[in-house]
Amino acid sequence: MFKSGTPLTSLAITAGGLIGFFVLMIGLVGVNAVLLQTLDGLSKGSAYAMIALGLTLIFGTLGVVNFAHGALFMIGAFCAVTLSKFLTLSKEVVDESKTDFLGNPLKVNVPYVNDLFGEATGATIIDWAVPLSLLFAIPVMILVGIVMERGLIKHFYKRPHADQILVTFGLAIVLQEIIKFYYGANPIPTPAPSAFSGSLDFGALIGMDPNLIIYPYWRIIYFVFAALIIGAVFAFLQFTTFGMVVRAGMADRETVQLLGINIDRRFTLMFGLAAAVAGLAGVMYTPINSPNYHMGMDFLVLSFVVVVVGGMGSLPGAVLAGFLLGILESFASMREILDVLPGINQIIIYLVAIIILLTRPRGLMGKKGVMEE
Repeated sequence: MFKSGTPLTSLAITAGGLIGFFVLMIGLVGVNAVLLQTLDGLSKGSAYAMIALGLTLIFGTLGVVNFAHGALFMIGAFCAVTLSKFLTLSKEVVDESKTDFLGNPLKVNVPYVNDLFGEATGATIIDWAVPLSLLFAIPVMILVGIVMERGLIKHFYKRPHADQILVTFGLAIVLQEIIKFYYGANPIPTPAPSAFSGSLDFGALIGMDPNLIIYPYWRIIYFVFAALIIGAVFAFLQFTTFGMVVRAGMADRETVQLLGINIDRRFTLMFGLAAAVAGLAGVMYTPINSPNYHMGMDFLVLSFVVVVVGGMGSLPGAVLAGFLLGILESFASMREILDVLPGINQIIIYLVAIIILLTRPRGLMGKKGVMEE
């Protein structure tokens, strides 16, 4: 039996409630609609979970409530935009094979990457700009995270959480305005590779009739990518010496320092890792939602709710709550639900957060004493 009030009890109750919810929805709208909305919820939840994971890493290691974390998601997305623009830089050349109505040869723009690698390879590189942006974003985001931590946030470690929220929220606004200044206010389309621009017949894949459940390839790839990143972070923390020292520092920072370990340096690197996770989430999200300067703020609020619901400082709680709230938000967007409860899709995450925090103030998997001073 589970002990009352423990995270395992909360997890069991949540699992039971989710199963009951799925059974109810299958009865109301059918299996096909439930599977489609679940896929959509997992896609949304993937972004929430990765951003919330980074937020929780920073809070668990440094004790900082980082309201600039959504801006890191935005910067990652604009890493993809930047690389895409860079790869499509071109020069104007005369193409003798093409003429205007007077018979004069036309001038065409040829990307520099075509000159370097050939037309076919250059076109492939441009087409795969978003996945290639991952390689560009990793060092950029780690550097941004370390500079942010060393340059500003380290001065607020011992300050009240309200001060941390104010200074990081201000930093988020500054970063948002910088992006707006250089990239403009309009969304910038950044397509997925053409190989993944279509949709998958998911129903046929799992043995159902064809054309019942059609879902975009890239959203499925995004979920798989998120699962790999989240799994890699947990494996890094669980099975590497560096990760074990970090976990020990999260539990008892003073004792680790007394052993002669420079835990501050490791925590700084963890800030860089958290920034990289948020940035990679932003890179891969660009084909789903065209990057714009306020996208970080849009995700920050929801992801912070996810962290609170999962439990401040709990990495498994952040991931669980991210996927859970993503699924609930997806179901709340169904026409059948909106006909009965108009606008519920806009507030469902906050309603669930209120219910969970009223019944378990520490969140689903939060620990006693965290954020309770």
